[in-house]
This record gives sequence, C-alpha cells and structure tokens, in this order.
Amino acid sequence: MTTFTAVENISRRNVLKLFGAVGGGLALGASGLAWSPMAIGQEASAQGKQAQLNIFIAIGEDNKVYLTCHRSEMGQGIRTGVPQVLADELEADWDQIVVVQGLADEQYGSQNTDGSRSIRKHYQKMRQMGATARSMLEQAAANQWQVSPSDVYAKAGEIHHKTNGKSLSFGELAIAASALPTPALDSVVLKPASKFTHIGKSPTIVDMDDMLNGKAEYGFDVKVAGMVHASITRPPVFGSDVATLDDSAARQVAGVLDVIQIPISKGAPLFQPLGGVAVIATNSWSALQGRKALKITWTDSANSQYDSDADLIELVKRVGESGTVIRQLGDSVTDWSNDNSLSAVYTVPYLTHAMMEPPAAAASVTKDSCEIWASTQTPQSTQKNVAGVLGLKDEQVKVNVTLLGGGFGRKSKPDFSAEAAWLSQKIAKPVKLLWSREDEIQNGYYHAISAQHYQAKLDGNNAPTALLARTGFPSISSTFAEGVDMPSAGELDLGFSDMPFNLSQIQLESVKATAHSRIGWMRSVCNIQHGFGVGSFVDELAVNAGKPCISMWRELLGKPRHEKLENQVVKYGNYGETLEDFPIDIGRYLGVIDAVEKAMANQPKIKANQGWGFAVHRSFVSYVAVATLVEMDGDKLKVLKSIAAIDAGTVVNPDRVHSQTEGAIIFGLSLAMMGEISYKDGKVEQSNFHNYPLLRIGQSPEIETIIVESDAKPAGVGEPGVPPVAPSLTNAIFAASGKRYRDLPLSKVLKM
Repeated sequence: MTTFTAVENISRRNVLKLFGAVGGGLALGASGLAWSPMAIGQEASAQGKQAQLNIFIAIGEDNKVYLTCHRSEMGQGIRTGVPQVLADELEADWDQIVVVQGLADEQYGSQNTDGSRSIRKHYQKMRQMGATARSMLEQAAANQWQVSPSDVYAKAGEIHHKTNGKSLSFGELAIAASALPTPALDSVVLKPASKFTHIGKSPTIVDMDDMLNGKAEYGFDVKVAGMVHASITRPPVFGSDVATLDDSAARQVAGVLDVIQIPISKGAPLFQPLGGVAVIATNSWSALQGRKALKITWTDSANSQYDSDADLIELVKRVGESGTVIRQLGDSVTDWSNDNSLSAVYTVPYLTHAMMEPPAAAASVTKDSCEIWASTQTPQSTQKNVAGVLGLKDEQVKVNVTLLGGGFGRKSKPDFSAEAAWLSQKIAKPVKLLWSREDEIQNGYYHAISAQHYQAKLDGNNAPTALLARTGFPSISSTFAEGVDMPSAGELDLGFSDMPFNLSQIQLESVKATAHSRIGWMRSVCNIQHGFGVGSFVDELAVNAGKPCISMWRELLGKPRHEKLENQVVKYGNYGETLEDFPIDIGRYLGVIDAVEKAMANQPKIKANQGWGFAVHRSFVSYVAVATLVEMDGDKLKVLKSIAAIDAGTVVNPDRVHSQTEGAIIFGLSLAMMGEISYKDGKVEQSNFHNYPLLRIGQSPEIETIIVESDAKPAGVGEPGVPPVAPSLTNAIFAASGKRYRDLPLSKVLKM
C-alpha cells in the first residue's frame, strides 16, 4: 500500500465544501489518506516523490498521474469513466495515468455505487477537481518562468509557454504545484465541450487486461494472512431461529475448527446478520462439508405459513379497490362504465439479483480495529454497519473494495461484511466468508412482489381521456423499520407517480402490502413493475383504438414540454435531482421514440407469426425506448431482435453506454421470461440457476443500441435500459400471437 504523505497542500475546507461534507472529516495529505492496494497496475509502490494535488489527483516526479476512482467497479466501467472526466480538465496524458481504487472515506462524498448516479452526481465535481489541479500546475510553471499564468497552457501531461516554445512535464512541476494555495472553486474555469479530449471517447476499460488474464481480484479471490474460512447455514424462513443444534458430525470433518451459532437480529432486518450456524474451517471445502453435516431444527416465525401465490391473489384484489391517492390531476372520474373504459391488472413476482459472483467478504478484527476486503457497492455503509456490529468507531474500520462480479443493488447491502466481521471478532482470527449461490438465492434482499391496476376512460373514438391507476407492493422501507405496509413516495416516483400523460384527469393510488422477507432495491428498482404495467397498458389502449403502439405513446405524451407535476398532490423526488436541471422532458421522450422508429423502418419485413412490440420509459432521469421482435411457434417463444435508443444526456464513454444498454436488455429479458422467487411455507422454492435461470446465449436476441446525442447534463445509464424491456416483449408476443400476457414470468405459460 502507498500512503501519500509527501506534501500536504490541500485546501481541506474547499474539498469538504465541494462534497458537502461537514466537520469531522479526515485531514488530508500528511494525515495519511491511504490508497488501496487494489491500485490498478500497482505502479504506485514504485514511486519516489508524489505530489497530492487534491483527494483525487496525485502526480509522481516520473510523470505518473494517479487518479482515484471512489466508486465500485462491477463491470460498468466506472474505473475508466471517472478518470476520463478527471483527466480531461487536468489535460493529462492517458498513457501516464494509474487508476487507484479509493478506500471507504467520507472525504469522497457518497461512494454508494447505485442509483445510476456515479457520473450523474459527480461529473461536475470531477471536472472541478481536474481543473483545480491543472491551474495549480500552470501557476507553478508560470512562477518558474516568471510569466503570467495566462501565458501558459496545459496539454497532454505538460505545461507549455504560449510563445517561446518552452515546456515542463507535470512531473517536473508537481511538487512545486502542490505547495501553492488551492484556488477557490468558483475561480476555476472549465473548458467548453468542444475542447474535450477524453470525455466522449471510448478507451478500453482499464481493468480489461487483468479481467481477461485472470489477474483481476474479486471478492472471492481475496487472501489474508492467517485467515480461516466460514460458511453459514441461515434460517430457511425469515425470522426463525435455531431451536436445536447437533454439530457433533460437523466437528469430525477434517479441517473444521469450530461451529458457532449466530443470533438472529431483533427488529427490522437492516443490514444485520440473519443469524444461523457458522462452520469455521481451514479451507472453504471443509467449511461446506461441515455445514452439510449439521443437524438443525428451526423455530417457527410469523412467516412460517407464508405463500407468495396466495399473497399475489390478495394483492390483485387490493389494487381493485380504493387506495390512498398519491397524485390527483383534475376531478375524479365516477362514470366507469364498461362501454367507455378499458382496464387491466399486471403482476410481477419476487425477483432476485442472481449475480455471477455471490457476496464475499474477508475481515480481520483486532481489539481496536477491523480491516475488510469486500465486493461491495457501498464501502461507507459497510464501514458504518461493521463498526456498529463490532462496537467500534467508524474510523476504526478500514474497507478495501475489490472488483465485483456483478452487483445490481445486492452488494449495496453490507450484511455479508457484517457477518464476516462478527465471526472474526468472535474467534480472534481473520475470516473469509463466501456466500454460495444457494445462500444468495434463498437469503437475499428481494425485489418485491407487486400488482397494478390501470383503467382508462375513452371517448367515442376509443381515445383515452382519463386515467386511474393503483399499485401495491411491500416497501423497501420495511427493511429499515418494522410495521411499514405502504410504499414510500420515493418508490412511487419510480415510473408511477411521474407518468407524463397529457390527460386532464389522472388519479394515482397506492395500497397496503406487508413484507414477509428482506425487501431491497434491484437494478431499476420499482421501475421494473411500473415500466411493465404502464408500457403494457399503453399497448392495450393502442390495440383497442386500432393504432400502432408508438402512435398511442405520442398521443398520450402530447407536444414537447416540461412536465412539472404542479398542484397534483404529489411531491416528486426526481431521483434526487431538481426539475430545473433534469426536467421531465417530453421532447426527449419523443426523441428516443423517433430513433427506434427510424431503426425499425430499416428492418426486414416480418414473417407470419412474428411481431414487434414497443415501450418507452424515463428512469434515473434518462430516456429509453425499446422495440422487440419475437417469433411464436405455438407456445414456444423466440426473441429475435432488440433495438434500444437511450438519451442519457452528455455521454462520457459511449462504448460503456452501449454495453450497459445491452446488459440491461439481457437483464430485462431474463426477468420477464424466467425470473421468479416463490414462497411455500415461508421458504424460498428456488435455489440456483437451474430453477432461477438467466438468459442463455442461445436465447439472446440480436441487439442494436442507439445513443441519442444530447448536450444535457449526464444522466443515469446502468438501470434505465431495463424497464421498457418487459412490456416491449409482451407487446411483441401479442402482435405475433394475439395473446396478451399480464403476469410475469412468461415461462409459466410459454416455452423458452
């Protein structure tokens, strides 16, 4: 590990102000801001003197430029994206850059790599960081040449004099620059987009070689000196506990060192250990074999009789009755006659993340410290929760972030790190804890089961004039507080309360739903069910009116405008952004619709039993339209083609936007076609990929992605591609077969 202590020059006040931190932040520079051993390339250890110009940028005398990525890399390319933004304003030479993975540290601001916000929330800050460091290097050169800073400029890792041909490398200036006062943030000048050299380009992601040759270190790969291995049998029913335990056979397994009962947590689940029985062994195989030899009986819990099929029937009944109004535009419609209305109910089952790499963490705990290595999306939350479990202060817990073999929101929950730390403290040895696939499928944080009711009033031409909709699902808030049985406003914002239809009467309601498991956020969160419901119902309205689905969308959206949702009861969160910066822009909806329609026009003529489906959705302040082509052979479904257009504003790395959108299509198809977690007698029925399958290569369609050019502020990319996939698929099936499917997954009624 390299700790940058050579120079302490940073303006702590400016940096903390930039990231919205308040007192108590660690000092910088000589105080010991440690850089992680996961530094890509590890050149840092070979450095002599380095000058730390701010918390994200350090430059060695050998011209190496160290740029910190404070977010977690799970395949989305953020370890490349953040440095691209920093390097652009810094005017760094890409070939001289060493990317460093940041430890958990509040100085970085939020490190939670979720919510499709890594670039959206940090783009401007990263540019300011780069420009601040560049201006200090320019000032240092101007001082050395005894000229005005306006006489010099930075380019490709050097500072040049404008007229006399002199130049100095960043490395030659770094130490002197770091001794200068940090300029005020509002004095830093950012370059115009026309001058970008790194933003908008698609360099190969910095992890690519290590990923390909097996050198990349994921959570499962971590090795800590003196560590032992743990495997945990957790309660099969949420809330149950160990009634009896016979561990005599387990203790006879070669390599098994100990068997430890973990108490179940009280109150709301939070991110605490689930409880159960841990087998500690010298190696992972022995831990697993010892676990199999355990004889455990479990207590009953309030969830022991839970049946998800029965729960869904109850949810469907509930969304057919009056709920709590969460948005009201115009008067309530009272004359819902069959002759002038259309209604439908849509359901989505429990879903799970099913990452290729299940959760993994290693922990080494001493009396007054803890070091964690984890494939986590939330190092700061990991630090805080582990500290709480151990009875330590946050600053006594050091969190190293490994690469993630997929996350999708699951690894935003640090329960697995808390388990590893608790066991390490218990046995006074470093512990590596690996969740098996079965552990994760049966004990994760699930995307909630849901039902939605939609009803439209129609005029004489079957055009919709009013909309009533209700949604019901167990809230994520139930994971954080007992007794919660209504969705939060933030969850309803996700594709439901923000339907931007140009109608004079809209009434949206939510209904009660009780949680029977740990409910958590998953890629695109509640946009999954709301995108499916809205996207399907618009197609049903189109079919009823005898129009193409795209035409119905244009009719419902109306003319380009910014939808403000004013005076409609709803207090809209807009993904934490202001409507001034990120308006609900009908023009951008129409832009992605136009892009997909144009691409569809270039497709070959479809055959009999084939059909196109379409849907569009705004989420995480981006806009995505998807068209899907399917072929039906009786009850056998084949997905032939997917076309997606995304408007995510200013794009830092186009190649990553294409790949994220492609991944979203695969993810969305997997959920719609085959994704389901079901409960009988309180137990999850699925256990691995054989009964919770993901889309195989042979099932995957040809994919075409289109980035709609925009100079708007950067928006989300990782999640927005998911919501329109399911409705475009079921709408395509209707077009091909005349059969409407309103309940997911399709594998319950169709062959894949």
